[in-house]
Amino acid sequence: MRLHFLGICGTFMGSLAQLAKSAGHQVSGSDANVYPPMSTQLQQAGIDLIEGFDPAQLNPAPDLIVVGNALSRGNPCVEYMLDQKLSYTSGPQWLGDNLLKDKHVISVSGTHGKTSTSSMLAKILDSAGYHPGYLIGGVPQDFGVSARIGGAAPNGKKYFVIEADEYDTAFFDKRSKFVHYHSDCLIINNLEYDHADIFDDLAAIQRQFHHCVRTVPSNGTIIFPANNKAVSKVLKQGCWSQLKSFAETDAQWTYKLLVDDGSQFKITHQDSGQQATVNWQQTGLHNVTNAMAAVVAAFEIGISVQSACDALSLFVGIKRRMEPIYSERTLTVYDDFAHHPTAIKTTLEGLRAKVGDAQIVAVIEPRSATMRLGVHEGGLASSVASADQVLWYQNASIGWDLSSVAKDSAVAASVHRDIKSLVKETLAIIGVNQIANKSTHIVIMSNGSFEGFHQRVLEQLK
Repeated sequence: MRLHFLGICGTFMGSLAQLAKSAGHQVSGSDANVYPPMSTQLQQAGIDLIEGFDPAQLNPAPDLIVVGNALSRGNPCVEYMLDQKLSYTSGPQWLGDNLLKDKHVISVSGTHGKTSTSSMLAKILDSAGYHPGYLIGGVPQDFGVSARIGGAAPNGKKYFVIEADEYDTAFFDKRSKFVHYHSDCLIINNLEYDHADIFDDLAAIQRQFHHCVRTVPSNGTIIFPANNKAVSKVLKQGCWSQLKSFAETDAQWTYKLLVDDGSQFKITHQDSGQQATVNWQQTGLHNVTNAMAAVVAAFEIGISVQSACDALSLFVGIKRRMEPIYSERTLTVYDDFAHHPTAIKTTLEGLRAKVGDAQIVAVIEPRSATMRLGVHEGGLASSVASADQVLWYQNASIGWDLSSVAKDSAVAASVHRDIKSLVKETLAIIGVNQIANKSTHIVIMSNGSFEGFHQRVLEQLK
């Protein structure tokens, strides 16, 4: 089948296009901006890319057009597609109907930790010889690519790990993506208010999560944190599947920190008594709970706690999740995705527990749609309490003044409206600390390209 992907350079659509190519389809696609790293992955996969949305790309008509959720009415290709009555579908719908129906699907959902948990789970299954397929909204450094078809496990089943996003499916389908995935196992890591551009409140998000819960079969499994009230409220609306809970105490699965920064911890399955220790390079309580969910899901399909923990101890991590991008003498610079105040808070807390009294400087662009709208304004100042200093970047799309956040901050804070001044201030802080021989950790936090800030700083450092 000849498939054409509109909006192909997004993480989900680009990964899906690669899966379609691996499945034997003829694949092409277009986007407003054809840019790396996704464009590089697509070209290496032999996928034809077109820049822009000239309707000429749809003549002759492909067998099916796969429409990304970034496209809307008014787009030239969308209008031509509708006027000519061409066959079309959404990415999640095509994935569910064509690649997932014959597989045992483990969906990883939640406000935070989807990419990390999915990557951890894929690592565990791969280490156990299960040959999992996966589609992840980031690039797991253990695999080097964001998606693969996978093969059969020793028991003959085909397992697939999918990062299950609650964002809407397409301009013609406002259900959340994850209702299309035919989940056999659903992980709900946590639940907070996010995506203010499409959801009015937390209740609206919970309603979509319950729609997903309704799709899990009675012999399927839902894995969730025992102490999360928002998740519990979703499950109380009705649940027909097996429930597996995890928490530090008072749950079917428990963990115990052996080191405060979360780099070593023990996992115990209360029913069987199986337990094992993870000793890895990740930090933060958020990563401990991500690991818990992954271990529980792996156990449900026959992988021992010991095998799962051994695999996690070798887990490298994900690009843009506290990824060290520069390290020399007393200075380390990290790239982190950080799309929500809770993610900022837990990431910085984990780093603080790891580095002790060393200097932590957070450079943050509140770029997610929810933060740009100012919904999380009240929580941003307290989210950086574990840092010594924070530099906020007020990009042109932020519709409110970050000065109020800096004013309420318990740590030294400043707001910059020009990327050059932000680079200059960051380098000045590094220079002062190096002269004083202070160990310094610069954490760059943004869920976008940050207008090339990372590269500008690294060029000056090198």
